[in-house]
Amino acid sequence: MQIETAIVLFNRDLRVHDHPALAAAARAERTVPLFVLDERLLGSRFAAPNRVAFMLEALRDLDEALRRAGGRLFVRRGDPVREAIGVAGECGASAIHVSADWSAYARAREERLARACKEERIEFTAHPGVTVVPPAAARPTGGDHFKVFSPYHRAWSQLPWREAAGPPRGLSVPGKLKGGRLPSLDSLAGGRPSPGRLPGGEEEGRKRMRAWLRDGLGAYEDRHDDLPGDGTSRLSAYIRWGCVSPLELAREASERRGGAAFVRQLCWRDFHHQVLAATPSLPRRDYRPRRDRWSKSQRAFEAWREGRTGYPLVDAAMRQLAEEGFMHNRARMTVASFLCKDLYIDWRPGAWHFWDLLTDGEVANNAGNWQWVAGTGNDTRPNRVLNPVRQAKRFDPEGHYVRRYLPELEPVRGKAIFEPWRMEGFERLDYPPPLVDHDEAAAAFKAHRGG
Repeated sequence: MQIETAIVLFNRDLRVHDHPALAAAARAERTVPLFVLDERLLGSRFAAPNRVAFMLEALRDLDEALRRAGGRLFVRRGDPVREAIGVAGECGASAIHVSADWSAYARAREERLARACKEERIEFTAHPGVTVVPPAAARPTGGDHFKVFSPYHRAWSQLPWREAAGPPRGLSVPGKLKGGRLPSLDSLAGGRPSPGRLPGGEEEGRKRMRAWLRDGLGAYEDRHDDLPGDGTSRLSAYIRWGCVSPLELAREASERRGGAAFVRQLCWRDFHHQVLAATPSLPRRDYRPRRDRWSKSQRAFEAWREGRTGYPLVDAAMRQLAEEGFMHNRARMTVASFLCKDLYIDWRPGAWHFWDLLTDGEVANNAGNWQWVAGTGNDTRPNRVLNPVRQAKRFDPEGHYVRRYLPELEPVRGKAIFEPWRMEGFERLDYPPPLVDHDEAAAAFKAHRGG
């Protein structure tokens, strides 16, 4: 039977290309694309300025794309479940479609919406689209999820991928339904976004995706750890907000030269989502407890957060995060290792700091990667420690990345940039000595962990 009116409730899937929930809702005679500004999230640390700014830009872009197809974006503010059911009542919708998501909050929201739809006799469907494959698609024998990446990658690589859904060609919306308006950034965010952050929106994301597939993908395997060259895709925020479909990106990359290494990174993202789906407490509790007795030093934590540890690579990376709402992945690993293993400070404050600033911050990746580096997560070598000097020498051999973000080290020439405290005249620089001796700190951490 043809459904007269269907709602597609957008969450963090802000696009029209390859959007299975939108495609399903578009088969109805009238379609209501709906976004609800969630009051609970807006009043929490989830409303980080960089992400809110990116989200608003993506929503405006989404509205424009829907209007080109004959529709528009309807906006409400409040509880997503209550507002969605309310809109269904206003327009007589008999179906609600959403993209399934996997954080504890998203799953609880989806379950509440499913119950409410059942009570109101509204058809409810949760569709794929947030990941390349759904978390439950690959499961080990005798377990609910893979705990180690390599076997997950093997299983993931053998799974069939769904066909990408095309954008709607024509939409018809109810004529008398109140549209609502998107608020200003100042009314939502408790601060200003980073000056160098990327702009949001599907149009921008797809432009960058096409440029990356054409010009950057082929060299990715060789250049992805190159800090000054920045040979990464810079698509993470567009994937996080659904401005770029991870499935469409994986399909495109897999068909091109050099794409396997990049597709593997998309698999890592899916891996963390399946861990989160099976372990909703991942952002709060150790996945594999190590009985760590973390340091409570606020002075050390503040020095790390401000980029004043005395280790140039660590400090440059933390300044990049503050300036751009982004950090190179190799740098993320280095600064996380330094916090947890050199300073022996709990991973949770570090993860929260990232969460406050990252435009691409998403629950699964942020918690999963921090726990991986801290040795409480899915790393099979939990006691590995990254040496920040060696990391700099290997991945920023001329010091260009460091100098880009640490202008106070501009006078330092040559290899002295890696360990400026050893150079003559160091005391004249506006730069601190090392907060800790790395070799001593690494040895102490391993002693704490028992080797």
